Amino acid sequence: MSGILQIVFDALSLGSLYALGALGIALIFGVMRLVNFAHGDYISFCVFAMLVPSTDAMATMFLGDLPTIILVPVILIIGGGISVLSEILIFRRLRNANPATMMIASFALGFILKHFLLMLYSSRPKSISLWPDLSLPVEILGARLPLLQLIAIGITLAILAALSAFLKRTRFGLEMRAAAENFTMARMLGVRANRVILIAFAISGMLAAAIGLIMATQTGTADIQMGVSVMLVAFIATVIGGLGSLPGAVVAGFLIGAASVLMQVVLPLEARPFRDAFVYGAVIACLIWRPQGLFASRSANQRV
Repeated sequence: MSGILQIVFDALSLGSLYALGALGIALIFGVMRLVNFAHGDYISFCVFAMLVPSTDAMATMFLGDLPTIILVPVILIIGGGISVLSEILIFRRLRNANPATMMIASFALGFILKHFLLMLYSSRPKSISLWPDLSLPVEILGARLPLLQLIAIGITLAILAALSAFLKRTRFGLEMRAAAENFTMARMLGVRANRVILIAFAISGMLAAAIGLIMATQTGTADIQMGVSVMLVAFIATVIGGLGSLPGAVVAGFLIGAASVLMQVVLPLEARPFRDAFVYGAVIACLIWRPQGLFASRSANQRV
């Protein structure tokens, strides 16, 4: 029983990171038909924003003296701010360009952010101590689980519930849903394009900041490449869930997390180093079965 519970919580913990990442990507794609490949670099940027620029392996916390109740909103604001700034300075100017041009621009933005961090901090991973007490284990039905794992799952579920309420019960949320279904028609009905897109970018950046906080606490390190793996799997989850489908992105994120944990358990010991190959093989099989994704959006019209 304890072993099964451990597997379930491991799957939920890993899936929660993928779900948050996929949701951040799907929000932008829903209103702009843009796959923002700089999203992973937003994650790294938010983590390094807490550190004093240095090339040492042991980093000094720039915001370390702030209490948690202030530190978390500050990092979320930084994530939302860098995302909104990228929309205003870059993507807004390319809004009438074709999707390939915008995608290349997102690669270029990620390249700039990554090398900006390299210039300030070097490529050496930094050891940081962020809420070390959260790594202490707690016992649930015989299973010993890190407290952080439970908190990460709870935070993810709370974020998803809050975002669902925002999208369904607020005017801005309804405008975003309408834009995701048919952006051109939504604009004809009075939806302000700039406002909707800015809100989508702000939420996406805050989700990236939340992922960065969770990863930094789990690993105890700050690495310039730390957002790349999450970005890759989150993009795959967005495709599997159906491009433009927010619920599909979340469900697919949890499914990929569960598949990764299950493969680690059921595969023979000598095959476990190739776990990702089996996971991606299952992804390919899923796309062959449903090329449009599990929860394909009803609208495929190009946004402007």
